[in-house]
Amino acid sequence: MPKIFVTRKIPEAGIRKLKEAGYEVEVNPEDRVLKKEELNKQIKQVKPDAVLALLTDKLDADVFEVASAQKPSVKIFANMAVGFDNVDLEAAKKAGIMVTNTPGVLTDTVAEHTFALMLAIAHRISEADRFARAGQFKGWEPMMLLGTDLSYKTVGILGLGRIGSRVAYHAVKGFNAKVIYYDVKRNEEFEREFGARFCMAPEEVLREADFVSIHVPLLPTTHHLINAERLLMMKPTAYLVNTSRGPVIDEEALADALKAGVIKGAAIDVFENEPAIHPELLKLDNIILTPHIASATEETRAKMAELAAENIIAALSGKEPPNLVK
Repeated sequence: MPKIFVTRKIPEAGIRKLKEAGYEVEVNPEDRVLKKEELNKQIKQVKPDAVLALLTDKLDADVFEVASAQKPSVKIFANMAVGFDNVDLEAAKKAGIMVTNTPGVLTDTVAEHTFALMLAIAHRISEADRFARAGQFKGWEPMMLLGTDLSYKTVGILGLGRIGSRVAYHAVKGFNAKVIYYDVKRNEEFEREFGARFCMAPEEVLREADFVSIHVPLLPTTHHLINAERLLMMKPTAYLVNTSRGPVIDEEALADALKAGVIKGAAIDVFENEPAIHPELLKLDNIILTPHIASATEETRAKMAELAAENIIAALSGKEPPNLVK
């Protein structure tokens, strides 16, 4: 009977699908991230045919070397995430191990969370909540906690993939916003459908947008895409939102910009050195911080677990997994 090792507790839907396929499933009994040495030890002990991993697992050459040395060797690491910047793909390829991800199923959920952040920072929801809880509300005032409208503003999208496109859809259809975007590929069909405008460089988006929403993968070219120099290009009335990957933003530069009023506010769900958050960001009222939960709904996490399981089932059945990262 093939064995599957799951690196941390996940929604039962994924475990159930694997068991129904006739596999023996062993889940890390400790609900925490395994250190690399611990993960390698588990692989040696369990001798799994497949590993269902998470974005917090650092899958490097050492891990793939251990996995490929097993008898039977690990055939697939199914990453329960859209991004795979935690995986050394070259090392996996060299070891002859497949790597998969779980795209698509979390698009709507992440887009919803992105808009929740946009609206919350623009309407000062977190500030207002703290204000009310602290007993500072003494009655309606005409100038109390004035926020900013999102409707009819310019929303700038950096990265027009599945999630970026869905955010743009909500901006246009729900808020009558104007959309401008930057991506490595122009999408003229999208432009026609949503009246969007393609920008030749990120700087053009940053200069014009009232709200900038980031949806790029973490690559060497996108590391610190938002730095001190580019923050200075933004409007002093603009807001920055990030639900992609933390290192896309230089957090120290962002903290300085928020303190100096270079931009009006920010809302981020991902951090440069997770789980650590830059201490200066924690002191500021004009930023909203959520702990990497953009895809965290019961429905979506269950779908992600099921999709990871489906990738494993396909691989162990001799088929190409539906979400093979090539």
